[in-house]
Amino acid sequence: MPDSAVARKKIGNKNEKVGEVVSAKMTKTIVVEVTRRVPHPMYKRIINKRSKFYAHDEEQRAQVGDTVRIIECRPMSKLKRWRLGEVLRKAVQVAVDPSAVDLETTQPTAGSKSLRAKPSRTKPTGRKS
Repeated sequence: MPDSAVARKKIGNKNEKVGEVVSAKMTKTIVVEVTRRVPHPMYKRIINKRSKFYAHDEEQRAQVGDTVRIIECRPMSKLKRWRLGEVLRKAVQVAVDPSAVDLETTQPTAGSKSLRAKPSRTKPTGRKS
C-alpha cells in the first residue's frame, strides 16, 4: 500500500465535524463553531443550532474565519476533546497598511470625535450687560 493510503486510513470510528473558526487566540487551541439546521420540535420551522468546540491545533494553521474539519480524540484538557483534521477553506485576510492611511486628509464622520482640539468654553458669569 502507498504511504498516502495508510495515512488516510481511519483508526476506529472517530466522529468528524465541519465548522468555522471563531477564535484562535489561545496557544495551540482553536474554537470552532458548528452550525446545524434542524426543524423546531413543535413548529417544524427550520432553525439554526450552533455548538462551540475547542480543538487542538498543534501547528497553529487555522485562523479566524477558516472552515475546518475537526476529529474526535482523547481528552487533552478540561474542554478540549477534538483535534484539527484539515483546513478546508482559508478565510480572506484583509489588512490595511498604516502608512497608506493619511490622518490629515481623512474627514471625521458625524458623531465621531475630531482629532483637532476643541476651543475651551468659558463659564457664564450670570451678569447681564
